[in-house]
Amino acid sequence: MAHVLLDLRMVRGRLHGIARYALELARALPRLAPELRFSGLTGPEGLPSDLGPLAPELPLLRCSAGFLSPLEQPALLASLVRVRPDLFHATSFSLPALWPGRLVATLHDANHLALPDNYGAGRQIYYRLVVGPRAQRADALITVSSFSRDELAHHLHLNPYRLQVIPQGVDPRFAPPGASAVADVRRRLGLPPRYFLAVGNPKPHKNLALLARIAERLPAPLVVLAGEARAEALGMPAGTRALEQVQEEDLPGLYGGAIALLFPSRYEGFGLPALEAMASGSPVIAARTSSLPEVVGDAGMLLDPDETEAWLDASVRLSRDEAARNRLADLGRERAARFTWEACARQTLAVYRRVLERGG
Repeated sequence: MAHVLLDLRMVRGRLHGIARYALELARALPRLAPELRFSGLTGPEGLPSDLGPLAPELPLLRCSAGFLSPLEQPALLASLVRVRPDLFHATSFSLPALWPGRLVATLHDANHLALPDNYGAGRQIYYRLVVGPRAQRADALITVSSFSRDELAHHLHLNPYRLQVIPQGVDPRFAPPGASAVADVRRRLGLPPRYFLAVGNPKPHKNLALLARIAERLPAPLVVLAGEARAEALGMPAGTRALEQVQEEDLPGLYGGAIALLFPSRYEGFGLPALEAMASGSPVIAARTSSLPEVVGDAGMLLDPDETEAWLDASVRLSRDEAARNRLADLGRERAARFTWEACARQTLAVYRRVLERGG
């Protein structure tokens, strides 16, 4: 029985899109492929204890050094030599530079290279010295959107046909919540009766500063899932409700209770919050850039990320026009239904099987 080892080392602290991707695969793959043996590789501290429904049920092994720590590469090599998997799936951009075994790598975006001012020089060096050369020798490469495929091919000098596009998905628990569920989440999180929602971080490409410029003129308060300190750093005005972290089971109610998700990011490898919001019945206003048109399509409003007044006008219109909100909510649910983690896992399994058959 072939052994597949999944990299879960990036699952730590506040969950982000790549960590969710790795966890969703770890949950789905053992059920879909009983002929394979799966285990997960974590950091030295193991997985967080508060993952709730995202906690995978597979054997976990610990690496002696943390994700992207100074000793990561020798510790990762030692783990792989000790475990001796038939295939290692690097689910983030941390690739094992020295291990010669079968490698499938998912590269989600090229933002460290495309947006160098947002990251330290160390990340660019890491991409040039580790990610690029090891990706050239990987048995298979996966990415999450056509936009990311083209960006990675350009910045890492890869043949774009080597990168298979497998979109991320959305779990069935992201569904329009009932009125009582919305009220319960609103009460526990201290949310106002009506609000707009934003999700992101202070990095300039997330473009939350645009929302800070219009927040006081919005017809309802802005709720920002980015943390209070981050909201203050962005210059969010008084009246903005900043959330540090939300439990997994509360996310559908948070999304579904919003007038709309405002997602002005200039650069996304995929844009999972937009997909989760649509599945939860929230209209989406997103930037017409990077991968977001692939995800949102015609099921949301796509705007220029630099047209501040256009974002205000669209938000005001949606706030006042219930029919328009309902129409976008319906379109969003229909579109989100096309993206499932099971489909993502099945396509990923097909990649594993091709690699294992070639190697066998």
